[in-house]
Amino acid sequence: MPVEEEPDTFVRDRLAADGANARQTEMEARLQVRTHEERVKGLAGRADSLDRAARAEREARARAEQRRARLRHEASVAEAVASGARQLLAHVEVSLARADEERTVAEAAKAQREQELAAARTEGRDLKAELDKLTDSVHRGEVLGAEKRLRIEQLETKALEELGVEPAGLVSEYGPHQLVPPSPPAEGEELPEDPEHSRNQPKPFVRAEQEKRLKSAERAYQQLGKVNPLALEEFAALEERHKFLSEQLEDLKKTRADLLQVVKEVDERVEQVFTEAYRDTAREFEGVFSRLFPGGEGRLVLTDPDNMLTTGVDVEARPPGKKVKRLSLLSGGERSLTAVALLVSIFKARPSPFYVMDEVEAALDDTNLQRLIRIMQELQEASQLIVITHQKRTMEVADALYGVSMQGDGVSKVISQRLR
Repeated sequence: MPVEEEPDTFVRDRLAADGANARQTEMEARLQVRTHEERVKGLAGRADSLDRAARAEREARARAEQRRARLRHEASVAEAVASGARQLLAHVEVSLARADEERTVAEAAKAQREQELAAARTEGRDLKAELDKLTDSVHRGEVLGAEKRLRIEQLETKALEELGVEPAGLVSEYGPHQLVPPSPPAEGEELPEDPEHSRNQPKPFVRAEQEKRLKSAERAYQQLGKVNPLALEEFAALEERHKFLSEQLEDLKKTRADLLQVVKEVDERVEQVFTEAYRDTAREFEGVFSRLFPGGEGRLVLTDPDNMLTTGVDVEARPPGKKVKRLSLLSGGERSLTAVALLVSIFKARPSPFYVMDEVEAALDDTNLQRLIRIMQELQEASQLIVITHQKRTMEVADALYGVSMQGDGVSKVISQRLR
């Protein structure tokens, strides 16, 4: 069996290279074919587009030809219309000229009619105003006539009821054709003695003068008032009432005099008691003040010594080492001690079985408190003192203590303790 010889590597490489070149050539040929196909398709699409554009151009030319034909027709129609419009314009201008002439004539006629209408309205208003005046005048005349008729009827009725005279007889006897007798003399007037004097003679009727006399007589009549048939009984009753009131008035005057005398005596007694009490209190105040303020001076001064009932009392206090005397310039403790001095002075001047003092030594220091306690011990000899205090030193000199204490259960309890 013959042995196959291995092919040469050079030949194999050349064949492989030729195969690769053939494949490359085939690929390029395919790409070219594909490119030519795409180009052919593009040319076919372009040909279709050109065909469509040609058809559109032909259609556009046909439409343009139709449009030009329509425009030529419309131009001929517009020419005919313009010709007719020019003729119509000529007719309109003629009509306008004629209308202007007719309007001018109408405006002139209108102005004339307006003037005539304004004149007619003015005349109508004048006639209306005159008619209103005449109507009002007639109405007032009717009202006045009715009032006069009613007044005449009232006067006729009054003449019959009050005087018992018929209207005809009253006019015949007392009418304006009759002379008016002279009026009576006024207050303070003296009539002439001559009967032929004009003042004593009748006068013709003058309405203004007689109305004046009537008003004067009516005023005098009103001043007289109505006739009271019970005037005598009323006078007797008033006279008795006046007598009773006069007696009561005399009793009141006497009682007033007695009260004034009592008031005078009370004032004198009050003035005496106050004067004595002031002098005793002023004397005691100087001693008590000098004890509470060793080296100081204090006194009571009356603001109006001449009138003891209305006078006031000034307190002058000068503690040791100070020149001031006004209480407003003292310290709180000094003012409190001065008030205590005045209170103790009143107690000494007018002793009392009991004295009640509430926190009088709250603002005092130990030294002043000791001085006050000594004075309280002196007051204990003749009186009983009830002192409300929180000072322990004041409690030490007391005979008994009364207070409120709280036990462990929180309940307040009143307790008392006798020290002596």
